Amino acid sequence: MRFEVATEISADVERVWAVLADVERWPEWTASVRSARRLEPGPLTVGSTARLEQPRLRTAVWRVVAAEPPHGFVWVSRAPGVRTRGGHRIVPLGDGRVRVELTLEQSGLLARPVGWRYGELVRRYLGMEAEGLRRRCEQG
Repeated sequence: MRFEVATEISADVERVWAVLADVERWPEWTASVRSARRLEPGPLTVGSTARLEQPRLRTAVWRVVAAEPPHGFVWVSRAPGVRTRGGHRIVPLGDGRVRVELTLEQSGLLARPVGWRYGELVRRYLGMEAEGLRRRCEQG
């Protein structure tokens, strides 16, 4: 199953990347994340991991599998029967604006039933994250 949301943000790529890559501060700008903790110091790069707690979902450890600062990153989390891939893409539009595309793809034996059960929640959380990111980045 695949879920996606996009939003335009009136901020430059570097500003949006700085907010997005600072995973531990996500709970400050989106209620979809209760707590976030990086599991090692340093910049967000391939191999970086973070533990996220989200309301109504099980705690998950995410591992970055692709990173292209300041244009985005992809990370993966695994649970029994489900592999979840989260994409965060920042596309420059010019005039100091960007388009942010957030995606969540689930695969594996239990992906379809998990997607049906939690699909509405996932859509709501992606929307909250996009809107919260927009507000945080446009604050200046």
